[in-house]
Amino acid sequence: MKARVVVMLKSAVLDPQGRAVLGGLRSLGYTDVEDVRVGKEIVLTLAGVAPEEADRRVREMCEKLLANPVIEDYRYTLEPAD
Repeated sequence: MKARVVVMLKSAVLDPQGRAVLGGLRSLGYTDVEDVRVGKEIVLTLAGVAPEEADRRVREMCEKLLANPVIEDYRYTLEPAD
C-alpha cells in the first residue's frame, strides 16, 4: 500500500512561510492570490499490510510523529503500491 499524507498548519495558526510566498507572488504581479498556506506531503510505502490495517497504522503514525496535533491538521489517502 502507498499512503499520501498531507500535513498543514491549522487555519488559526499563522503561517509565516505562506505569508512569504504570498509576498513573493504579489511582487511578481500575481495580485489575485489572496492567501497561501504551505504544508508538506509525506509518501509512505507499506509492505504486506491489508488496507484496514494500513489505515489504522497511518493514522497512528500521523498522530504520533508525522503531524503535531496541537497546531497541524492532516489528511491521507491510501492506494495500491506501484
